[in-house]
Amino acid sequence: MTVCRDCCCGNSGKLPSVDHDAQLRRLRDTLRAPHRVRVSTCLDLCAQANLIVVHPAPAARRAGARPVWFGLVIDDVVVDEIVDWIDCGGPGVAPLPAPLELSVVSPAHPGSGRVT
Repeated sequence: MTVCRDCCCGNSGKLPSVDHDAQLRRLRDTLRAPHRVRVSTCLDLCAQANLIVVHPAPAARRAGARPVWFGLVIDDVVVDEIVDWIDCGGPGVAPLPAPLELSVVSPAHPGSGRVT
């Protein structure tokens, strides 16, 4: 998982109601090994501040799965749903839960599969 934390994402000026540090701690505390949380600088999709990109496991990627981008992740319920989905296998393994479909956004660089 990659969490954007730079100019807009993680900025209390843009999203003052979100405790960005607590959200990052929550992700790190709840995501189980072998998964990990990376922090990135700007992912170039500032209109969707508080981006999270979930990467497929290597086997799923080899089978064609691509990263799934989530925007405006400002609620603990959405954070928990993302973590639960990852625990079930994530992209290419587990179906995306319907509530999470509402948070999916297009990547800043369509088709590239890259996050930075």
